[in-house]
Parts: sequence; C-alpha cells; structure tokens
Amino acid sequence: MTVPGAGLPARVRIHEVGARDGLQNEKTAVPTGVKAEFVRRLAAAGLSTVEATSFVHPKWVPQLADAEDLFPLVRDLPVRLPVLVPNERGLDRALALGAREIAVFASATESFAKANLNRTVDESLALFAPTVIRAIEAGLKVRGYLSMCFGDPGRARSRSSRSSGSPRRSPTWAATS
Repeated sequence: MTVPGAGLPARVRIHEVGARDGLQNEKTAVPTGVKAEFVRRLAAAGLSTVEATSFVHPKWVPQLADAEDLFPLVRDLPVRLPVLVPNERGLDRALALGAREIAVFASATESFAKANLNRTVDESLALFAPTVIRAIEAGLKVRGYLSMCFGDPGRARSRSSRSSGSPRRSPTWAATS
C-alpha cells in the first residue's frame, strides 16, 4: 500500500522486537515452543525483520535463558532474524548458532544504562566496540540502536543533547544493516 505524502519516505522497515523485548518483561518464562510459534507468526504476518531473542546472561534476563534452544527453531525463516548481544560472550553464543545479524543497544541516559547494562553510557559504548568490530569481521550485519532517546522511566526527562551525543562518541555505531 502506498500512502503519498510530501517529505515522507517511500518505504520504512519495521524491526519487530516483541519476541525479545516484550517477552523478557514477562513475570514467568514463556515456553520455548510458544516463543518459536510467536516468531513464526510474526514472520507469517508479513514482518521482514523480527528480533528473535537475546544472548544475555540468564542471571540478568532469565526469561531469555533459552536463546540457544529457541534460535535453531526459527533461524531458517525467510525473514531477517537479528539477535541482541550485549557483549562478546553473547556474540560468541550467537555465532555458534549461525546468527547472521546482531543488534546492540546503548542508552541515551545514565540511569537506564546503569539499570539495564550495569554500566555508565561511556562504559557501555566501550564494551560494544569490540563486539561490533568482531561481528563485522565475521560478516554479520550489525544494527545499533539507542534506547531512551525521548524519555526514561528512571528520569523525568531525557536531554536531547545527551541523547544525540551518545552514538557520536563511538565509531562502532556505523552499523551495517
């Protein structure tokens, strides 16, 4: 469907993150088979990019502890299936399963960085640099995204100068996807 409009792009790409971001917030873990069916249905609905899971340490996000079991169940779908990797250990796990695309994220605010990455913004950017470089060297597509650009539940308001400065501080934010 085409919706004409001055100044609007001809097309957009939706990066669906519900299978990762949505399910990681559930109080209890969703069974692996149910997650796989969810990813399949998102793909069948016409989404071309579905962030399947995260290779984060199970201690921090127990709801995604099944990443090694889930990814092989969906990796052959005819859609882009990036996986979130927070560090080089996560990248190693993703590479071992044949992931072809990863995502890394940073925070625009110190409070979110501390709460979700247990690091400052600068420390998290430094942590991602070797991960991104290795992923690119391995031939993976890399997408970097910035969380909390327009608001942070841990703060009253995000400052746009801080938000816009975060990715500029790291040359590895030249993502490939």
